Amino acid sequence: MPPLRGDRDQEFVAFVADSGPALARTAWLLCGDVHQADELVQQALVRTWLAWDRAREREPLAYARRVLANQRVSTWRRRSREVLAAAEHLPERAVEGGQSLHDDRDQLARALATLTPRQRRVVVLRHLEGLSEQEVADDLGISVGTVKSTASRALRQLRETMDRSTHGSAGPGAGGAR
Repeated sequence: MPPLRGDRDQEFVAFVADSGPALARTAWLLCGDVHQADELVQQALVRTWLAWDRAREREPLAYARRVLANQRVSTWRRRSREVLAAAEHLPERAVEGGQSLHDDRDQLARALATLTPRQRRVVVLRHLEGLSEQEVADDLGISVGTVKSTASRALRQLRETMDRSTHGSAGPGAGGAR
């Protein structure tokens, strides 16, 4: 027998209270903009609510994360030629002379902005949200092998980007061989 409507509502409200902060963090990491992240979370929660009976039978957070990631890709596609959190639009520092936590966060956001949308989703879910390779594959509807290869290429690119940022290099084309 299906649960009463009130029970269903209470379950979803509890899910939002428990999972909202994690979804907000994931959304921000995916898009690099707090306002877009809020919109993505709202859209993901609406879609999760509409499919709540199916979502709660499995893993509701995984379902919502997948909706969130798919919604980000849809938004990105609609805004043709949009660059995810374009590095030139991010401030050099959170606060001039500010705390290193803000500096690290800004540096991470700029580095993530250099990745393709798929690379960014894989890195965020696998390494920043701590999902297993299988969970990332399930969330994104791709194979574990694709998760591994995408993560490998993305991490290499992030290391290079972070190294250039740390060592003050002007980046590719600044002279010298790679």
